[in-house]
This record gives sequence, structure tokens and C-alpha cells, in this order.
Amino acid sequence: MSGEPAAIEQRVGAVLDELGLPYEIQAIDPDFADTAAYCERYGVPPERAANTIIVVSKKEPRRFGACVVQATRRLDVNHAVRRAMNVARLSFATAEETRALTGMMIGGVTVFALPPNLPIYVDEPLLELDWVILGSGSRSSKIRVSPEVLRRLPGAAVVPGLAAPR
Repeated sequence: MSGEPAAIEQRVGAVLDELGLPYEIQAIDPDFADTAAYCERYGVPPERAANTIIVVSKKEPRRFGACVVQATRRLDVNHAVRRAMNVARLSFATAEETRALTGMMIGGVTVFALPPNLPIYVDEPLLELDWVILGSGSRSSKIRVSPEVLRRLPGAAVVPGLAAPR
């Protein structure tokens, strides 16, 4: 996966345009890219923010997956994600694994520029919102869009109970 910012930005724009819903890209200070810091700095309610989290199976051959979860919820890696991926044990991918797989840094990972064969799991409550903030592939911006894009994303599966309230 090319980690070049311009290549990621181009892929994100192409995917969003193809999904056919309006979106807004917001330039931000990269020092505030992590969700909690972003929400506080830019006055966005945390329940409107979602994170794309990369997970990995512990046994060889290692299998990766991406989970899109509301920032106010905790990903259920040990049960819901494990069942969805049909693996015995899972963990969160390290920052290095995430970067190697996606070309993106933590705080900027976006569901819109992932490798095409990577399974995507979406936490169902996100779809109840009228808008959500997602990563853009860069720590320098965020995307505001209807969560309907997640339902339209090829290969994405909506998973009830993927996460629980914190």
C-alpha cells in the first residue's frame, strides 16, 4: 500500500466521490489528530467521531481487519470482532503494523483508502447519526460525512454489538 500522502488523498477522494454522498474535508492541526484532542479542540461531540481501528489475528497466517467504531464506544475485540473474523485470538495492530498495512499513521487512518481485500466491520450505532467525523488518511485533516457512506462501502459489513458503551 502506498503511504504517500498525495496517493492516499487521491484514493480517499476517488472512493468518496464514487460513493455519491456529499462530504467536507476539514484541515486540522496534526497535533490534534487523535480523536479526544480533535473533539476538544474543534468542538465536536465525541459521539459524532468514529475511529478506524486495525485488528490482527495472533496466529499465523496473520489476518487483518478494519473496524469503524464510534469514539464513545469500546471495540469488543475478544467476542464480536473475533466472531466476525472467524479467528481464535485477536489483538489491536501496532502503530507500525497499521502503517505497513495502510500507509497511514494512527490518528489519520481512514476506511476510505484501505487495501481492497481487507475486511471492514462497522459498528451499527454509527448508522443512526446524521453526520460523523472520520479520519482522512492524514493527521492533517478529517472528513465530515453521512455515515450512510459506510453502508455503501464495498465489502463493509455492519455488525450489531461490534462495540459497547465505554
